[in-house]
Amino acid sequence: MAVIYILLPLAILMTIGGIVGFIWAVRRGQFDDVETPKYRILFRDDD
Repeated sequence: MAVIYILLPLAILMTIGGIVGFIWAVRRGQFDDVETPKYRILFRDDD
């Protein structure tokens, strides 16, 4: 029973951290263009 006092707050903190990380990534534009990167490998970039 004592383990629940450690695991429950830890799970809540990890969930909040995941939500904050997701919101941060969305605001920074990480998910703006999900189509282009998979086609970028097909085009040769000669410099």
